[in-house]
Amino acid sequence: MKLSIITICFNNLQDLIKTCESIDSQIEKPFEHIIINGSTTAEIKDWYSSQQKITYRTIVNEHDTGISDAFNKGIMQSKGDIIHLLNSGDVYFDENVIQIVSKKFNDISNAQWVSGNIILHRAGIWVNIGKPFDKKQVYKGMRSISHPTWFVKKEVYNRVGLYKNYKIAMDYDMMCRIKEEPYAYINYTIAKFDNTGVSSLHYVDSLQQNIEVYESNFGFSIKSRIWQFRLKLIHYFLQTWLGRKVFSAKMKFN
Repeated sequence: MKLSIITICFNNLQDLIKTCESIDSQIEKPFEHIIINGSTTAEIKDWYSSQQKITYRTIVNEHDTGISDAFNKGIMQSKGDIIHLLNSGDVYFDENVIQIVSKKFNDISNAQWVSGNIILHRAGIWVNIGKPFDKKQVYKGMRSISHPTWFVKKEVYNRVGLYKNYKIAMDYDMMCRIKEEPYAYINYTIAKFDNTGVSSLHYVDSLQQNIEVYESNFGFSIKSRIWQFRLKLIHYFLQTWLGRKVFSAKMKFN
């Protein structure tokens, strides 16, 4: 199957270069890599123009109205069967990722989307997290079902629609809408996450928006509100010296 990778960027050339190098190092190359550049400066556009052209890479240089709009531009322009949204700054864990994901789709032909594990920064340390998607627990939020590890068939977007204009929780909204789609888990580290993105810098705001997203899809929910409040308390605890110590000890025994 043909894989389209979409990378959105905004005035962050060094992050984009890091992501491109990660893609180019893959043993199995993508069918296409589309860069959606909404930058207000010419730095990324000029850099791309100066590079030796890679056959599968193209760039779209135009302003957008936010992350969701940039995602949607890439999806609409893509010609592949499977779409991966790999933001500038995020990188593949190793050179085998595309090969492993392709094999999963070939082995489980009815799978409409897959996800795997991710390395990210939490409570002062780098951790490797990930678990299978469970549609019964969607009210809990992303639950380590990290968006940079999702590979989604384009036909899914044709069925459920594109990303809605949420500032932070557009990925959670999409997960709510694709929860009934046939899914497969890859127990493999897919990506290393850039923790300077909007969801990391505004985590507490994202928890409030998660409630809005869940209730817009499924109606008023006490359990969603309680769970998001629980996550907020855990977040504040992990900012403390004791919280970091407890979390570090927990990860050592996992």
